[in-house]
Amino acid sequence: MPREGRAALPLEGRVAVVTGAGRGLGRAEALELARLGAAVVVNDLGQPGRDGSGDASPAPAEEVAADIRAAGGRAVAHTGDVADHERARELVESAVAEFGRLDVLVNNAGILRDRMVFSMSEDEWDSVIRVHLKGHFNTIRFASAHWRSRSKAADAPVYGRIVNTSSEAFLAGSAGQPNYAAAKGGIVGLTTSTALALAKYGVTANAICPRARTRMTADVFAGSPEPREGVTDPLAPEHVAPLVGYLASPAAARVNGQLLVVHGGMVAVVERPRVAAKFDTKQDAFTYDELDALLTPHYADRPPGETFAAAEVLGLTHE
Repeated sequence: MPREGRAALPLEGRVAVVTGAGRGLGRAEALELARLGAAVVVNDLGQPGRDGSGDASPAPAEEVAADIRAAGGRAVAHTGDVADHERARELVESAVAEFGRLDVLVNNAGILRDRMVFSMSEDEWDSVIRVHLKGHFNTIRFASAHWRSRSKAADAPVYGRIVNTSSEAFLAGSAGQPNYAAAKGGIVGLTTSTALALAKYGVTANAICPRARTRMTADVFAGSPEPREGVTDPLAPEHVAPLVGYLASPAAARVNGQLLVVHGGMVAVVERPRVAAKFDTKQDAFTYDELDALLTPHYADRPPGETFAAAEVLGLTHE
């Protein structure tokens, strides 16, 4: 409940889980959700370390949860691996056990193992698919069951928000990231399927493609210019977090099954694929010769590098 004399915050009384929230993008998202009033379960696999003096330092998730509590919010840490099915179950259950419910799930946890497809090892493929795509599925699996159960018990829709993390690597076809691009494309398919499946229960699911300078993307943006002193970094995670807060809020009730690109003071809504051309056989079934006569001229004048990938998204900037 809002304190007397203060207007209610958009996420007042809501409970959120943010995965991969110990650093970078997930940390900024967890802090933003807390600022908007949500109690937050901060998930990150990072373990305790040592500070500059050699003393033990808390796990990253514990640090972020402590920052939220120090600012007057409510937060607990969870250090399980969301790519592990049972740890993901425990994560959702921990939100319910600690705060009585779950309202918002933000999937952000991920890793990079970049390599060209002809050089990629099986483990480099499997590990990225496991953390990104399976990790998203695992948490959605248990969060959606929680919301479905609550909706059936109430015989009415409940409040649920899922924000998944895709990438421009999927949209633009990143040549050196076949594992990452495939996982992020899979997340979009998972998002749209989930959006349709859960709408009747009052739950929305959307995906964002953020561009941010974090520890995970340090090599990706190594060539990007560093921000000038006193100027906000266009690649700062703080440019992304407000959109996550909005998609988690009641105001976004009609935003469902959408894909949005966000970075540097800009949000772009990505249009769904549309049919560019359609060909019908003049016989009972297509033959090779008929397809050759139809498709070869169709592609003859297309730019040689043009594919289904939308490389133009990489040129989006704040104006």
